[in-house]
Amino acid sequence: MIMMAKNHKIIVYYDGSCPACVKDRNNYEKLAGKKAFDVQWFDITGKESELLSQGINPHKALTELHVRDSQNQVHVELDAYILLMNKVPKLKPLAWLISLPVIRPIVSNIYHNMVIRRLEKEGRL
Repeated sequence: MIMMAKNHKIIVYYDGSCPACVKDRNNYEKLAGKKAFDVQWFDITGKESELLSQGINPHKALTELHVRDSQNQVHVELDAYILLMNKVPKLKPLAWLISLPVIRPIVSNIYHNMVIRRLEKEGRL
């Protein structure tokens, strides 16, 4: 069964077993205020079959942020972050910045290296 994002809600697939990811979620919710209600959080931990049933590769979900929009389209990596940040006025400038063609590949490379190092250190990769 594919989860559907309802109305203007988005679904964020996050690693709930990652303390930094949980902290990022909490920080986002604080910054978002009432807009936090527009986001549904889905902890991917131990949910490989559910992810597969939704058309999401569990390994990719672990190594790249995935966000499903209200049109049921899945956005990955920086596109997912940009979509998520654009929901919060305070984060829109950062979303714009990381979407710039010169900045985007640099941020993407840093992001991937950080995630891979974290997962290797935790023995999950």
